[in-house]
Amino acid sequence: MPADRGVDAALREGVIAIARDAAAAILRVYESDFDVERKADASPLTEADLASHRCIVSGLAALTPDIPVLSEESAHAIAASERRGWRRLWVVDPLDGTREFVKRNGEFCINIALVEDGAPVFGLILAPVGGALWHGAPGVGAWRRDGDDERAIAARVPATSPLRVAASRSHLDPRTAALMQRIGDTQAVGMGSALKFCLLAEGGMDVYPRFAPTSEWDTAAGQAIVVAAGGAVLDPQGRPLRYNQRDTLLNGDFIALGDASLPWTTWL
Repeated sequence: MPADRGVDAALREGVIAIARDAAAAILRVYESDFDVERKADASPLTEADLASHRCIVSGLAALTPDIPVLSEESAHAIAASERRGWRRLWVVDPLDGTREFVKRNGEFCINIALVEDGAPVFGLILAPVGGALWHGAPGVGAWRRDGDDERAIAARVPATSPLRVAASRSHLDPRTAALMQRIGDTQAVGMGSALKFCLLAEGGMDVYPRFAPTSEWDTAAGQAIVVAAGGAVLDPQGRPLRYNQRDTLLNGDFIALGDASLPWTTWL
């Protein structure tokens, strides 16, 4: 396997080991009677989020002490003026899909991305339930790893009807429903968290439109993997999403495509 741009093989395997340790910490909570707190924005928070956060942040600090970490669970403590001086950083969601975690449906994951000059150059997503792991680097390739078995993955190009459209169970909104009507022949596929990016990257879905709010840690790893697999993650103007470039860490609307030649501008 070629070395990932921005991440050599040793570093990649180190990050994978950290993610697997974090997944084990998450599963220990998942299998217990856990409490659910609420953040200031009313989103759920569990001990699994915090346990995974501690595992990943400490692991990355030891592995790459020269690369700062922007994690969902500590981002509030970092001034925008400080982080915007970081040319290279890890962008981490220790537990993406906490709502799915609370529902105990297994559709949650760990997101870790390396961002350089605003672009994700390496991404890793791990599903603690089942243990599947996806990783990739734009310009190099994307892979799925199950246990010790690994295979290269690619988006479905060309995409043919019916287009399989990712529709979040937690965030489906009227604009997404209207877009699906404009596409015409579609097959809706419900999936929680950033695992939608993984299905897109391996050809199981074709389109992932998102008009509800997301944060940069929700998308950075998925974008790296989708682009590595031959797809694209674009804003309404057709520009790839950028990271750590603004005071806010919220993304605007975006559409992720396995086949970037689809006439997506006519659907918006």
